[in-house]
Amino acid sequence: MEAMKATLNKLIAIAILFASVMGCIAEKENEVVVYAALDREFSEPILQDIGAELNLNVLPRYDVESNKTVGLANAIIAEKNRPRCDIFWNNEILHTLRLQEEGLLEAWTCEPAKRFPSEFVSDQGQWFGFAARARVLIVNTDLVPEAQRPRSINDLLDIKWKKKCCVARPLFGTSATQAAVMFDTLGDEAATDFYRRLAENATVLGGNKQVAQKVASGEFAFGLTDTDDAIIEVENANPVAIVFPDQGEGETGTLFIPNTLCVIKNGPNSIRAKRLVERLLAADIESRLAGGASAQIPLAGDVEARSRVEPEAELKFVKVDFQAAAKRWNEVSKTLLEIFPTGGK
Repeated sequence: MEAMKATLNKLIAIAILFASVMGCIAEKENEVVVYAALDREFSEPILQDIGAELNLNVLPRYDVESNKTVGLANAIIAEKNRPRCDIFWNNEILHTLRLQEEGLLEAWTCEPAKRFPSEFVSDQGQWFGFAARARVLIVNTDLVPEAQRPRSINDLLDIKWKKKCCVARPLFGTSATQAAVMFDTLGDEAATDFYRRLAENATVLGGNKQVAQKVASGEFAFGLTDTDDAIIEVENANPVAIVFPDQGEGETGTLFIPNTLCVIKNGPNSIRAKRLVERLLAADIESRLAGGASAQIPLAGDVEARSRVEPEAELKFVKVDFQAAAKRWNEVSKTLLEIFPTGGK
């Protein structure tokens, strides 16, 4: 009797252990690891909701605000021999293309991506752009009458605004993306001249958020920033206006920089990662980001929602070959480091 009881207890223990192991395996099989550079306050609720909808255990990783995009991209490169990340949700495009150059992105056919303009989607199916921010001028309306407002990024070089305007150091984030684009479109000589004159004329700050805040406080007359940082100051009832630059006849237009999604090659959960990317590219997600605090600008043609940051008039945007711009980043960054050797204020 005692022997039977002992045997039964062993069988029960084995059954419990087996169930526990199988539960862990099932949980592991449901996991998708997302490295997210889009601000946590914007990306986390979406990832949680879509994870629940698709019955996926989404495990996001975030990084510090000052260098989150670079930090996460560097982590993916460091882990390339044994990837831990399934999806990189980047809040810009330059470092996504850097990963593509490293051969770390999986190429695949993503049906929802076909709804987006070709310039915002990899022709090899390795990354997908959506929900853009624009590079805009934020102007303090108490300091600058409407008739005198700057209308072009070239106004940042005008001597009359010397040290009255501000920019973020162009080594990170969207500021770096814009620099890469300018070197590609203007050529080395003209772009280098632009940034040398910019360093002399403008005050260089630590980031785009600081630019928006310091213009709103009246410390500077205007600055170059992103729409998501600018709209916060507008909606906080600060005396600021947003100007989409270079919209005039013969001018280049405003630079739009998309969020990008990519699946990491040989990631641990590739199939589920693709399901999640397809869902994130759906129209309702762009609508949600447009209506959220960051007021991201939808790029897909079938999205009816408009970002409240967009003006009524149709915008002209810079035609960009992001891949060509990104290929030159290592060279461009060395030039910029010489011009901007230290961080902003």
